[in-house]
Amino acid sequence: METRVVKVGDVLIGGNNPIVVQTMCNTHTDDVDATVAQTLRLAEAGAQLVRITVPGLQDVPHIREIKARVRAAGCDVPLVADIHFSSETAIAVASVVEKVRINPGNFHRDHAEARRQFARFLEECKRYGTAIRIGLNHGSLGAYIVDRYGNTPQAMALAAMEWIEMCLEAAFYQVVVSLKASNTVVMIEAYRELARMMQERGVVFPLHVGVTEAGNGDSGRIKSCVAISTLLAEGIGNTVRVSLTEPPENELPVAQYLAARYSAAEAPVLPERDGIVLKAACDYGKPLLDRTIDTVSFPELEPEFGAYLADELMQACRRKFYRPEYIACPGCGRTMYNLQEAFEAVKARTGHLQDVVIAVMGCIVNGPGEMADADWGYVGEGGGKVTIYRGKEPVLRHIPDSEAVDKLVELIESER
Repeated sequence: METRVVKVGDVLIGGNNPIVVQTMCNTHTDDVDATVAQTLRLAEAGAQLVRITVPGLQDVPHIREIKARVRAAGCDVPLVADIHFSSETAIAVASVVEKVRINPGNFHRDHAEARRQFARFLEECKRYGTAIRIGLNHGSLGAYIVDRYGNTPQAMALAAMEWIEMCLEAAFYQVVVSLKASNTVVMIEAYRELARMMQERGVVFPLHVGVTEAGNGDSGRIKSCVAISTLLAEGIGNTVRVSLTEPPENELPVAQYLAARYSAAEAPVLPERDGIVLKAACDYGKPLLDRTIDTVSFPELEPEFGAYLADELMQACRRKFYRPEYIACPGCGRTMYNLQEAFEAVKARTGHLQDVVIAVMGCIVNGPGEMADADWGYVGEGGGKVTIYRGKEPVLRHIPDSEAVDKLVELIESER
């Protein structure tokens, strides 16, 4: 699918350019030393864009210093500021970084005011030549759109089109768009719908594709690859992030594999087992998601590994659930506890369950909204405390993290 070209620093996204690989720091932005060090490591490992959370106005000086020190180290990787809820922070940081990721619908509770703030933001981005990503996630849509269309792929695409239209009215074209979901079926349907709407409109912006809160290990890689590869095979997608609840360096080989498979990007060198897993996810993800096949098997592999790989593929494509479905964010500078450790503890205690969706989220800011599909949620509050959710409702607050996994398992077991 032919798109406009967006320039982010010296990186070109869209058009006939190779797929761009990106990731996100999980350091705290006010820890400038750690964030600079991680950014340099990620760039050295092949990240072409590095995203850094900017939680509030107090962090704008921090990312300014981070950028200055990264450039002083001879690294020109473009930096992307990740903004949630604070339109004033988005406006303030537009002069600092090469790109800003925002969800304009969260700029203000009043939709009319959100539109006014977005218009102000576009003026600043135009002034400084800053690109933007309009990033909408399943479960974090504004009430104005959900009340009319539900929390659906169509609603996600329609919400994005409203902000795209505002960009066109402002003659602002440095726009990338994403519609992520942890549910692979919702994710591909949303992107397909948005691609269709943009084509009908006659202006197609580049798309950032990814499965949000994919988890970790083989399951996170497979879940990401089945959905991302389905879209890339259709020509939908110009930049990718594989969101894993692991150190961000671990995301890059998977994203590089996808970029190389579907564009002229350089292929990574992978361990043999990883290569088998990723190839199987890309080979069989699309036919399983599109329901042109109903099952998959790997007789050429060792039987236990082959059966496990088939089960993971079926689960990732939502064709069969043989274990709990986990939603887990990768963590970022807003995360106030050891997310990776907590996720492993939850998995260890709940792996025997079936037909249940469990979310482990890094912060109270995004967690409740973006775990839209979860039956149960484990959300870090910071200060060693956790809130446990049943669906979207908090049922236990301020639980010490030393007790939280036990409490979560007790609640799930009590209702089975």
